[in-house]
Amino acid sequence: MSRQPTFTQDLNLVSLIADFGSEDKCREYLEALRWLEGVRCPRCESAKISRIIKRNQFDCDSCRYQFSVTAGTILNDSHLPLWKWFLAVYVVGESKKGISANQLKRMIGVSYKTAWYLTSRIRAAMHDEFPMPLTGTVEADETWIGHGPRKTYHSRPARTPLTTVLGAVERGGEVRVRISDHRHPTKADVAAFLNDVLAEDHGAFYSDAAPMYNDIDRHAAVDHAVSEWVQGDVHTNTIEGVWSLFKRSIIGSYHHVSVKHLGEYLDEMAFRYNNRENAFLFRDTLLRLIGSEPMEYAELIAG
Repeated sequence: MSRQPTFTQDLNLVSLIADFGSEDKCREYLEALRWLEGVRCPRCESAKISRIIKRNQFDCDSCRYQFSVTAGTILNDSHLPLWKWFLAVYVVGESKKGISANQLKRMIGVSYKTAWYLTSRIRAAMHDEFPMPLTGTVEADETWIGHGPRKTYHSRPARTPLTTVLGAVERGGEVRVRISDHRHPTKADVAAFLNDVLAEDHGAFYSDAAPMYNDIDRHAAVDHAVSEWVQGDVHTNTIEGVWSLFKRSIIGSYHHVSVKHLGEYLDEMAFRYNNRENAFLFRDTLLRLIGSEPMEYAELIAG
C-alpha cells in the first residue's frame, strides 16, 4: 500500500506552518515521498537499512553507505532548515506572478545569496525534460523579452538585449515555451519547435498572420496588422495571456531577468501555469526537488 501523503486545495500558509513547523515533520514527509515502500539505499537499492537517529541519517546494512533523505537530490548539502525550504516551495508555487529573491529573503530571514540560490534550485526542479505533446486546439505566438533603446543620463541610447521566445498553448491545457536562437525566428525555427511540442493528431492550430506558421496542419490565422483579433473561434488570446502574465512577473516581481537565466524563469512560469488547477502542487513540487540531481552554486554562476 502506498505511503505517499496527499494534500488537497485546503492547503494554505497557516496549515503549512502547522503541519511542517519542525525539521522532524519535514524530514518525515520527505521520507514518505521519496520511499513509498520504505527506505532504500540510493547506492545499492537494498532495503536493509538502519536508522542513525542522532544524525538524521540511515546506514545501509548491505554496502555500509550512510545517507540522509536529501542525499543525491537538489536539496543535498543545503544548510538551510527544511522548514524554510518548505515555505519557499509553497510561496514560489502559489505566487502567480513569481516572487523575487529579495522578497523571499525578507520573508524567511536569509541572505540574498541564499534566497537566490534557493529559488534557482526550485526553478531547476520545475524544468520539464520530456513534456507531453499538445493535442487539442493549439495557439502559437512569439514574443520579445527585454528592452529596446532608452536614454541614459549621458543622452546616449542604452540597450538591453531583446530575446525572442516561442510559445504554444493548448486551450484548457498546458503551455510550451522555447527561447529562439534568432532575433527574428525563421520558418525552420518555428517548424522545429512545433514539431517537438505538437501531437501529430492535434486539433485546430491558430496563430497570427506571420507566414512562418502557414505550413502547419489545420491552420487558421487572425491578422493583427489590420486590427483583426478574433474571427469566430480563431484567436491567439490564450497564448497572449501567457506572455502578459510572464511580462507582468518581470515588471512587478523580478524587475530584471538576464538572458543567461531567462530559461529558468520561463520554466517556472510554465510549471506554475501547467499546474494552475493542481490541488497537489506543493507535494508535486517537492517530488520534483527530491527527484532532481544536486546543483552547485558555482554551476549556476558559471559562464
